[in-house]
Amino acid sequence: MTVSREAAAEAQVLKLVNDERAKAGRSPLAANSSLTQLAEAFSDDMAARGYFDHTDPDGRTPWNRAAAAGITGLGAENTARGQADAAAVMAAWMGSPGDRANILNGDFKTLGVGVHFGPGGPWWTQDFGY
Repeated sequence: MTVSREAAAEAQVLKLVNDERAKAGRSPLAANSSLTQLAEAFSDDMAARGYFDHTDPDGRTPWNRAAAAGITGLGAENTARGQADAAAVMAAWMGSPGDRANILNGDFKTLGVGVHFGPGGPWWTQDFGY
């Protein structure tokens, strides 16, 4: 089975997140398929509609989108745009105090990662769950 470029990058982000958490004495996050679908859909939407924000053009927040997808317990969302690969996006997130705090938050237990590769991107989304 061939793994898509997106799936490989998403898996690498999860590994790098858990590497950073281990360095900070935090337990690893488990991949969550519902959060992954949410993150992938948001990265795809940002690419398709040409925006970059936590609130989409329809005014929906990460929690609104999670609720619409039947997901409860969304803890936080990190987004990024333009970083070529998993290592680059993780460096950017770890360099941002708010994003770093989400990555290292000991209350979070699960993670979904979504990336959309394309012109003007890539667009990256991390959705953290309890």
